[in-house]
Amino acid sequence: MKNVFLFLIAIVLFSCENKPQQAFVPDSSGNINHLTVVMNKKAWQGALGETVRNQIATVYEGLPLDEPRFSLRYLEPEAFTGFGRHGRNILWFRTSAENKFQLVQNQFARPQILAIVQGEDQEVMGEYIKENASLLIRSFQENERKEKTRRIKKSLTKDKDLPNKFGATLLYPTAYKTVKDTANFLWIEKPIQKGSMNLIAYTLPEEAFSKPTLQRLIAIRDSIGEQHIPGRLPKSHMITEKAYLPYFYKTKLAGFKAYLTKGMWEVKRDYMAGPFVNYMVEDTLNKRWLVVEGFAFAPSVSKRDYMFELNSILSSLEIND
Repeated sequence: MKNVFLFLIAIVLFSCENKPQQAFVPDSSGNINHLTVVMNKKAWQGALGETVRNQIATVYEGLPLDEPRFSLRYLEPEAFTGFGRHGRNILWFRTSAENKFQLVQNQFARPQILAIVQGEDQEVMGEYIKENASLLIRSFQENERKEKTRRIKKSLTKDKDLPNKFGATLLYPTAYKTVKDTANFLWIEKPIQKGSMNLIAYTLPEEAFSKPTLQRLIAIRDSIGEQHIPGRLPKSHMITEKAYLPYFYKTKLAGFKAYLTKGMWEVKRDYMAGPFVNYMVEDTLNKRWLVVEGFAFAPSVSKRDYMFELNSILSSLEIND
């Protein structure tokens, strides 16, 4: 019996010794949609810095005024040590005879996306950025969406209005409260300084969007606004802004075919306006279209991060049969 016990202990010790050890890395830090760029000052002020700004810090779609997709934080290579390496998204340029582009996860912190761009001169490194701009943007955006969702889950709502009414769920924090609940319409609102952030949901029969076009979607939005989203003045209501052509894409959400629209709303007969993001989801399980939308009213302030939060919430949609 003693020999058997010693044999088992030996197996455990051997397993522990041969188990790969995961290096400890600290938690990453930084505001949502911020990107650290590491390169020498001459390059940052020259063509390479301009390439990064033009290719990566592109315009966030669907806002009334142009705002960059990412806020860039410049860091000199000498300062890229210690806490300086804890950013969640990092673009690191290194001059070297070896030309290389590489994406690394959780190198200095967790979660983290580190993009290493290495080349013999600015021109080579600039070409790497141009060739991989879409990949970099998608990687950083997905990293930020996951981080935003993680933060939302810290104070997740327990309200059941959305699942009870439409058999669907969204992950949103307790700061959002239901302000309107009718037969086929739900409005959830979060107060912010000088305005509000809003989520709405409703359903449509299958035939209502049988010809998915931007014009048809605008007609549906305007009809819903007239019925359910009044303005401050008599006979005023939300409509899609006529002077601003929305972005309209075919996409997927919750595993279903969907149409994504980003644009501007306004209130007819009143001076209110702001951005919106709309998903028209073909819910084949329940033979309907499920519409979820977020819109913000935040006059005189930046709106990128508000819309990013709303889009992150909408991206968490799940539909039950």
